[in-house]
Amino acid sequence: MDNQHKHIKGYRDLSAEEIALMNEAKAKAEEVGVLVDKIAATPGIDGRWVATGKTDLQKGFMSLIRGIAQPTTF
Repeated sequence: MDNQHKHIKGYRDLSAEEIALMNEAKAKAEEVGVLVDKIAATPGIDGRWVATGKTDLQKGFMSLIRGIAQPTTF
């Protein structure tokens, strides 16, 4: 498969190891998202803290992905 990022400004070609790491991180993020949804659906849980945790976890996974991808643009 031709690398689709060759034509997207700010993206570089990733090595096979980087692609594997990115896919692993994204899979883990999905797994954590399911847990967050389960916690949020539990009666009596403080939704404000769950929302804060969800946002912080999303930012953390985005940071990991950006660390792997190393985009050249802002």
